[in-house]
Amino acid sequence: MKVKTYLSGAFALALATVSFAWAGAAMAETKTITFLFTDDDQAYVERMEALSKEFEAAHPDVKVNFVSSGYDAVAKQLPVQLAVGEGPDIAKITDWQLAPYYLDMRPYMKDPDGFAKLHGDSLNTLRFPGVNDPQSINGYIASQTFNLPFVNKTLFEQAGEPLPKPTATLKDIVEASARVAKATGAQIPFTMDRSGHRFSGAAFSYGSNYVKDGKFFFPDDAAKRYVTDLYGWTKDGSFPKEMWGAAGGTQYKNMGDEFVNGNVVTYLAGNWMVNPFQKKIGDAFDWTAISAPCGDAGCYAMPGGTAIVGFKRTKSPEAVAAFIEFLGSEKVQREIAENYVVLTGADIKDPQYKLESKNAKDAMAVFLGSRNSVPQAARDLERLKGSSAIYQLIVQRMSQLIVGELSLDETFKAMNADVDKVNEALAAK
Repeated sequence: MKVKTYLSGAFALALATVSFAWAGAAMAETKTITFLFTDDDQAYVERMEALSKEFEAAHPDVKVNFVSSGYDAVAKQLPVQLAVGEGPDIAKITDWQLAPYYLDMRPYMKDPDGFAKLHGDSLNTLRFPGVNDPQSINGYIASQTFNLPFVNKTLFEQAGEPLPKPTATLKDIVEASARVAKATGAQIPFTMDRSGHRFSGAAFSYGSNYVKDGKFFFPDDAAKRYVTDLYGWTKDGSFPKEMWGAAGGTQYKNMGDEFVNGNVVTYLAGNWMVNPFQKKIGDAFDWTAISAPCGDAGCYAMPGGTAIVGFKRTKSPEAVAAFIEFLGSEKVQREIAENYVVLTGADIKDPQYKLESKNAKDAMAVFLGSRNSVPQAARDLERLKGSSAIYQLIVQRMSQLIVGELSLDETFKAMNADVDKVNEALAAK
């Protein structure tokens, strides 16, 4: 019996770094490429491994070393590896700042124009002015994401509390969730992933803008109001401090399992959780997504995305391009979109999402309706060099505030000092 092993952390990335060397020695006539993949949906991870095997079967001269690792390890270690000329040949990423390391696969593809037509303007997300050629094909956008609150409808119904309306503020949502938790005994009224990106959607709704005069500027007055509110909710138990305080430093932490277990009234995450939720929750309770929290500036959903890209450090650019062309094909992209409920960058006509429950269908409809509620400033932020550092400092300083290591004033001062360092580092480069 074959036993599957999915790796995590530094070991997986170390394996991705050395895999070419040992595999190349063992199979001198075979081109070996390493594909580093991460996702919260384990079924999706397993399917990507199977697709790698399918590609191998059609290309006997290519070996795909599939490595699955945790998101946090990839986010922290991949940039360091690429900076010293190491790392995988292909990876799923969320960090657009890796643009200088991309391989332009256009010269190696069988049908680059067809690939570019299928993926359209989404390819521009990967092209940075002055860094990548305007016609380059560096990979493809694997998913488009939006951050919205998920709610446990059953708990709201048991408490006799109506679901928050589309015009509800974050304060309205948190306070309603607290009332539901009190009435039903649910452990966690409101939470979100331990992530600077997840934090930021409501910051834009409050009126914050992380950039001023071409430099990062955080926290502004709107962000301070938001942080103050979050801090107040940790003190009254509406936003339990253990959710962020349980992990250290800038470490990412997903809170999805708490929602699946029925412990959370409202959970701020994104559309990538719809498919895992419909599989894991089943008929245990009813759930859906609600509109983005409103604030002084608007009702904003934080945009994001993932991409699968090739890196120019590879010794086998032809194999990398062929693999990307296979994964990014209309057939494969349609399968992934429909089976794993993914909003792909590829222009898939009339995707038939396999939404098995009314809960998932209702939630996906809310996410699809949120695509026009994204502030341009948030899209711009995603492409700014240094944005990842801003997200990380938010997590670190918010955690210190929540667990009592810093006061509010000390938190704001520490954030200002951190941002100054980021700006100084960017200016020096």
